[in-house]
Amino acid sequence: MWTAPKDKPTPTDADIAIVATDNIEMPAREISSDKIKANMRGLRVSKISLNDYAANAKDDNGERVTLLSGESDFAEVGMTATGTTAPDAKTVWTEKDGKMVWRNSDGVVFARDVTVDGYLITVTDTIENKTNRDLTFAPYARMVRNGHENAAGVSTGAITNTNSKIRYNDWRSLDKKSYAYSTTNGFFGFADQYWQTIAQIKSPDQTIRAKSVAEKYMADSVAAPVVVKPGDIGLFNTTIYAGPRDQIILDAAATSISGLDKTVDYGWFWFFAEPLLWILNILNSFVMNYGVAIILLTILLRLLMWPLTRKSYASSIAMQRMQPEMQRIQKLYANDKMRLQMEMMNLYKTHKTSPMSGCLPMLLQIPIFFALYKALLVSVNMRNAGFLWIHELAAMDPYFILPILMGATMWLQQYLQSPHTKTDKNANDIAASTGRVMKWLPIIFTIMFAWMPAGLVLYWTVSNIFGIIQTYIIKKQLANK
Repeated sequence: MWTAPKDKPTPTDADIAIVATDNIEMPAREISSDKIKANMRGLRVSKISLNDYAANAKDDNGERVTLLSGESDFAEVGMTATGTTAPDAKTVWTEKDGKMVWRNSDGVVFARDVTVDGYLITVTDTIENKTNRDLTFAPYARMVRNGHENAAGVSTGAITNTNSKIRYNDWRSLDKKSYAYSTTNGFFGFADQYWQTIAQIKSPDQTIRAKSVAEKYMADSVAAPVVVKPGDIGLFNTTIYAGPRDQIILDAAATSISGLDKTVDYGWFWFFAEPLLWILNILNSFVMNYGVAIILLTILLRLLMWPLTRKSYASSIAMQRMQPEMQRIQKLYANDKMRLQMEMMNLYKTHKTSPMSGCLPMLLQIPIFFALYKALLVSVNMRNAGFLWIHELAAMDPYFILPILMGATMWLQQYLQSPHTKTDKNANDIAASTGRVMKWLPIIFTIMFAWMPAGLVLYWTVSNIFGIIQTYIIKKQLANK
């Protein structure tokens, strides 16, 4: 169930205490795998370093990307108790047989086992009730972080999975409102352009929240309470993912955190974006350069669209030949709209074409364009992928060379495809009006693409060059008929 977001509440003393810097007496111990290393201090995990990713994409041997690294940023896994005392963030645990152990004043024994596998941190809590009464425990997990990273075109901020639906609450919305969700199962966390930290409690009936508190951002989940009878042992499991938003890695981690593989936002055209990124990664595995892989992907897509493009160009030639007859019909039946439409339809049938047939390749390229745009922005592999003078294909060309090349090749392609015969200058003539608009497109697109990801501009430029060659070949084929 979804609870409507409420106006940003006044922070409570409890919320402020959670996000405040605590003086925890227990020393931090390092937990690690081949992919990450992190600090574990009592209930809290922080400073999660990603071994395979440099903070500076241009310096592969430099400092690593570190998540939850700010002042008092952390992920906390704990529990509340009814009828006894549960450990809190300041509790000092002892180590025994590789586990963290703490006994409260009632004799209840809490044991915590922390394992790290790849980008997953799993916290297993066992509670041994040595009293003679029922005790109730409710597991919780929370995440607190300072500041945020904005990325145009990418969903960042709080991320939740409630009742199998992924939701994004961006940073700006969290500054204005708080969000709460009731769910049978799910997870919560925070996402940046390339990284995310996600936590999931393996317990039913949870309340998941996201909000800002005292210039920080907090997301948490509280599960339904569980009764532990005298002499029994309670068991809670919580898993944290801290790593890249890489689809292959997320697919593997989804076996531990269900739904994690759905957290990458590929946009409206996800059905194009996902396979395009998959093909791009496959091509890169052969050529070892994403710039070359984008060129090969562009050529592959244009080859697949060759029959449609050929049909479109043939239709364009037919439309050019039809212009004198179209103008005659328009003048003859200017005052009879019904007869005009009928005669125009007969003309299209005679020449076996239609006004829309010439637009099909462009219409098909629109979803491919937006899908590739999303794929380039969300792919962590593009973060340090260079090509020639470009240091990062997911960022703009710093020298504007590619946008200028794109505009020039677009103009040349448009010139080759346009008729070079004199046409009626009448402002009501559809072809003439369209031609005047089309002449401005190369300039408009050059300005628009100047700040687009360089990989996307590379795709469009190569597509234009392919189109120029394709136009020349099709022209020769049609001329020989």
